[in-house]
Amino acid sequence: MQISSRFTIAVHVFTCIDVFKGDYKITSDFLASSVNVNPVVIRRIMQQLKTAGLIEVRRGTGGIEPTRPLDEITFFDIYKAVECVDNGELFHFHEDPNPQCPVGRNIHAALNGRLNEVQEVMENEMKRITLREVVCATKERISSEN
Repeated sequence: MQISSRFTIAVHVFTCIDVFKGDYKITSDFLASSVNVNPVVIRRIMQQLKTAGLIEVRRGTGGIEPTRPLDEITFFDIYKAVECVDNGELFHFHEDPNPQCPVGRNIHAALNGRLNEVQEVMENEMKRITLREVVCATKERISSEN
């Protein structure tokens, strides 16, 4: 299991927006150059963030802004916006274990509660971490380079 790079790219986008605001025109091309991906990838992620109500995008003049302060946007908010999790379930079971096998017949029941528990712990941790923390840590690292 692995969360896709959409999540870390989205965090990167928010960090760029804050670090470079006022100094640069924040466009998908600008963000793509920082993330080092095709601008189409950035536009898709920005559309997901916009649909989730996490950013506002101004066409023409360019400009992307968070819809609320960064200390009110959590990793969980971003995760929900950009990750494609079927029916809210992080773990996907293999479809057809052999019902003739004692393990195949019982594995789903044995794993189900435990996997739900793991997902709940992860999501609760993601709800605790805000974008402000990442932006501050990034700015500290940039300052220490100079």
